Amino acid sequence: MNALRLAVLPALVAFLTPAAVPAAASSTVSLAPALSASTWLNGKPTAASLRGKVVLVDVFTVDCINCQNVVPNLRKLDAQRDANLAIVGIHSPETPPERQRAHVVAELQTQGIVWPVALDNDFAIWRDYGVTAYPTELIFDKHGKLRKTIVGDSQDDAVDATIRSLLAES
Repeated sequence: MNALRLAVLPALVAFLTPAAVPAAASSTVSLAPALSASTWLNGKPTAASLRGKVVLVDVFTVDCINCQNVVPNLRKLDAQRDANLAIVGIHSPETPPERQRAHVVAELQTQGIVWPVALDNDFAIWRDYGVTAYPTELIFDKHGKLRKTIVGDSQDDAVDATIRSLLAES
């Protein structure tokens, strides 16, 4: 029994631990799924408006505490007003109230989320990006190539370091 626990424990820890996933295997992933949304709040980004920028795509839902934990860092990044950085939210609902536009609008305001947010009620974008957990942050370089996927909260340092590194690239 103890041997079985020792054999299973590392896999369980790896499964439960939020991870920064290198995007090497995802080199063909683009911003197209995020831009395909038909319903937007706080404005609608375009391919032209994101061209040449580092883009952080935050896949979240408004009532998720783990998602709420990343919002202060996203607000900090947004407040820095770096012209070469854009944040785009993808709201994929977890509960029935989160499917209601009015609820999402109110929560965005309460949480201070002012960047564009796509409503992904049918989970099309979630599936296109292969998301499996809230929150998931996909970070694209200035050429639109996915460079890092960060799953889970409490990883602000990894997000910030990735963005700094990508902003420094030519």
